[in-house]
Amino acid sequence: MSQLPSESAQQAVTYPSLFLLVALGALVPVVPTGAVVSSAAVVAFHQTAPLALLYIFVVASFAAFLGDIALYWLGRRGVNSKNGSRWLAALEQRVADDTLEEAQRKLREHGVTVLVLSRLVPAGRIPVMLACLLSRWPTTRFIKGALPACLAWAATYQLIGILGGSLFTEPWEGVLAAVALTVLISGGPALWRRLRGRGKGKPDGKGGPTPTPGRTAADGPTEPDGRQA
Repeated sequence: MSQLPSESAQQAVTYPSLFLLVALGALVPVVPTGAVVSSAAVVAFHQTAPLALLYIFVVASFAAFLGDIALYWLGRRGVNSKNGSRWLAALEQRVADDTLEEAQRKLREHGVTVLVLSRLVPAGRIPVMLACLLSRWPTTRFIKGALPACLAWAATYQLIGILGGSLFTEPWEGVLAAVALTVLISGGPALWRRLRGRGKGKPDGKGGPTPTPGRTAADGPTEPDGRQA
């Protein structure tokens, strides 16, 4: 189990697979892309090729960037359409009203900085992207934040993989450690919030939070700062 294929065979499989999985994970936010990048970094760490880690970083950040731009473009089509789109609807279904309000507030106050940091915050990417869509950010402005965000994201999860690879002599052990750590980082906060919500319950036993009116951009034009016109 500790024996790995030759480095050339690993590279032939790793880079295309990494690109496809990260790009797909950006479009369909169910693939644990952080764990994918960390695992690839562990394998690259144990290789003798001096540029293996650099290639992992370039491929992962480029795939994440293309995936984010594609998803934003699909979301903008829904914003500009009277009937919306399934991509925009899917994004809205993944974001609670209070989370969206918080993302919109931070976006108004801090602008592109929030977009850059959103990829480093667990479950932060989709709410901020939706806030950008509903604020009708042009794609060019979104790109200015998405590019450094994807670079920082790829570097962070690659460092986790390097850490896992340095702690264990066997690559498969480092992969397991990196995957466990990335899953804990990405899923831990959401699980904690869910458990706290169940523990608190609802005082009156009725309903949940009041829906926020004017959630979608189809209800009317939106000002540049995200407020409904």
